[in-house]
This record gives sequence, structure tokens and C-alpha cells, in this order.
Amino acid sequence: MDILPDKEYLLKFANAKMPFGKYAGWRLIDLPEPYVVWFRQKGFPKGQLGEMLSLLYEVKVNGLEYLFDPFRQQRR
Repeated sequence: MDILPDKEYLLKFANAKMPFGKYAGWRLIDLPEPYVVWFRQKGFPKGQLGEMLSLLYEVKVNGLEYLFDPFRQQRR
């Protein structure tokens, strides 16, 4: 059984930007945790953005942000 994550989706997720609001233009992975928690309490938007924000919430509350450090370093 192959349970490896979809590499293309992870790249898309790592490069996705917030399209609106206070943090418009920020990469999702760089959004502050309190902002993501607020979204979870209010309800994530529909569609792919909501799915990505939900995934981001899980990443942040479980302390897995370090997994995206290589993506941050590639942009420097």
C-alpha cells in the first residue's frame, strides 16, 4: 500500500498564497497560528482554499511547521 503524500499537492500547498484579508499575498504556510485558529472557529472557506487552511491548521497545532522549512529556504 502506497501512502506517500501527493508531491504536487504539497508543492501547491507550500506555494499557495492567501487571496484576501489582512494577510493577502502571504504564503499560507507563513500565516500566524492565531489567524488560522480564528478561521477554524469561524469556519474555513469553501473549496480548495478551505481544504488548505484546514490542513494548515493541523500542521500548526501539531507543531509540524518545520516540515516546510525547505520550501522557505528555496525562496531566499
